[in-house]
Amino acid sequence: MRSELFQQAQETRQPGMHPQNRKMLRVGLNGEFYARQGSMVAYQGRIEFAYQGAGGVGRFMKKAFTGEGLPLMKVSGQGDVFLAHEAWDVHLIDLEEESLTVNGANVLAFEPTLNWDIQKVRGFGGMVAGGLFNTVFTGRGRIAVACHGSPVLLNVDQPTFVDTQAAVAWSTSLQADIRSTVKAGAIIGRGSGEAFQLALQGQGFVLVQGSEGAPTPTNG
Repeated sequence: MRSELFQQAQETRQPGMHPQNRKMLRVGLNGEFYARQGSMVAYQGRIEFAYQGAGGVGRFMKKAFTGEGLPLMKVSGQGDVFLAHEAWDVHLIDLEEESLTVNGANVLAFEPTLNWDIQKVRGFGGMVAGGLFNTVFTGRGRIAVACHGSPVLLNVDQPTFVDTQAAVAWSTSLQADIRSTVKAGAIIGRGSGEAFQLALQGQGFVLVQGSEGAPTPTNG
């Protein structure tokens, strides 16, 4: 049996987190890591999946209060694990004793050597539907992020404004606020993507995806 597909889709064999292709992450596992709940598409070997929750009392309280957070599972064992998120593009970021803020909606997986916490972005509080609370990673390790649409990396050396749902990640050195560019009376019935932006100032960068994210499916 022959097909170009069999060559193009051949499994990679490197240990740790590596892109299998643009849409899928492969983890050659001998230990553990953390991943978004429901992101596993296949695995081989002796692998266990455990609900992780918010990962600590402080983070749990923030998640309960805000409705935001990072729905995690701990993946452990020996074998190969394949992850994906709605066919979004997968990108890897290596931190080397550094910090990075990531939109929780874009986190696909990360190594356990990293510390993480849910932190608030200053702004209009409950008026903002998304992007108010994000996840800050610190330390040394690898993060896999999923982007809906091809991203652009913007150098922030002047005031920069990004849709709250399009911002994937940004430097923790930046001052971040939520800003509105329309009057309160004009935003009734409009989503945060129209009325509110993430305002960034200082020196650093922001990674912006080419979409405001896929629409959330409704039940019924």
